[in-house]
This record gives sequence, structure tokens and C-alpha cells, in this order.
Amino acid sequence: MANGTATSVDEIADGIYRISTPVDLGGGRGFTFNQFLIKDDQPLLYHTGQHKLFEETRAAVERVMPASKLRWISFSHYEADECGALNDFLALAPEAEPLCGRLAANTSINDTAIRPARVATDGETISLGRHTVRWFDTPHTPHAWECGLISETSTKTLFCGDLFTRDGRDHPAFTESDILGPSEALRQRLGYFVQSTVSRPILERLAGEKPEVMACMHGSSWRGDGAGLLRALADSVGRG
Repeated sequence: MANGTATSVDEIADGIYRISTPVDLGGGRGFTFNQFLIKDDQPLLYHTGQHKLFEETRAAVERVMPASKLRWISFSHYEADECGALNDFLALAPEAEPLCGRLAANTSINDTAIRPARVATDGETISLGRHTVRWFDTPHTPHAWECGLISETSTKTLFCGDLFTRDGRDHPAFTESDILGPSEALRQRLGYFVQSTVSRPILERLAGEKPEVMACMHGSSWRGDGAGLLRALADSVGRG
């Protein structure tokens, strides 16, 4: 699936690694699938990638730490690129548990995963050792009833899932350039963002974390005023 292109591994914040696999979608279209690894006493992998990308993702994790030592496998919502390789990683890492919101656990994960989920409640913090992650329920933002996101409090990193999605294969690990314009152009073209009355208060709440690093699932990670970026997204989504 990776079309012979090597998966890259880059440290985007202290102890946080972006694992990125570019793919060809056909017709001259490309895309990146990014997973994020927090290396700590209780290592956490956010997104697993698709089942078909498991070997590439596993090998990339192994460049940082033994994949068998993973403790938490987390994701935003139930979708192939979010958790398609969940059971592959659970089988590899005997102490690992899925970490997700209550809706994802009840509607999908506790039926399909080989181990039950550890449910993260809205606003809950979980210590990994040096790092602490906070879970946010974000229903329908950008899509899926069970959607949720996490932030890492010490590095001010927001793992923002499908927010700020950009297409194309050639994305460096980091950018400080505009990502709102390209991501909004893609949103308008694909219509993947649910138009919901809950989106603005959710985005405002995420802005309250004052993130400095946006760990995007598709495209480069971004460094800058994350609160301002999230509020600009809320304004743009509010306009339709």
C-alpha cells in the first residue's frame, strides 16, 4: 500500500514521534497517513494506521522502541486509518489496551478488539510517566459520533486527528506555513466535516489548551499559535 516509499520517523516534540507513510491513491493523487508515538514509561501510540500498513508502522515504531512494550493504543474514532491495525498491535504487545472514548468502546471496540477498551472520560488526564495526556470528547468534530482527541500537557501538543487534513504525498515533518487554507479547500471539496452546532464550542475548548504543536493525521505537523488556528477554523466552518 505504501508503494515502495519508506515510512519516515521524526521527533516533533520531546519524546513524541511522527510516523508518516505517503501513499498513491491513483490519478496522480497522493496522501499521508501519520501515526504518533509517545515514548515513556507507559508508551502510547495514537492511530494505528490501516491493517495493510501494519508492517510498515510496526517497523517504524521499532526504530524508536520495542513495539511489544506499548501500553496504550489510542485513536480518535472507528475508521480503518485510525484503528485498522489495532488487533495487530494488541497481539504484539501483551500489556497494551485500547484507549478511547465511551461511545467508541460501546459501539465498536469492545466488540471488535481482542481486549476490552480502557474508557477515557471527557477531560480526564492519564499519566504516561514524564508525559500526561488529556482526553476530549469531540463528537462530529470533524466527523463520527464517537470522535475524541488528546492533548499532551507538557509539550502542548494537540493530536488533532482529521482536523486540518491536507492531501498530497510530500509533506515535511513540520511546517509553520498556512495549513488552514489548504485544509479548508480540501474540506470544501470533500465535505468530510460535519456541519454541527457543537463544533464551535468544541474547537474553543481545544483552543483553551493553547497548543503549540498540532500533530495532524494527514499532512505536516504544525508549530505556532494553535489557539488562534483553532478559532480561525471555527470561524471558517461557521461560514459553511
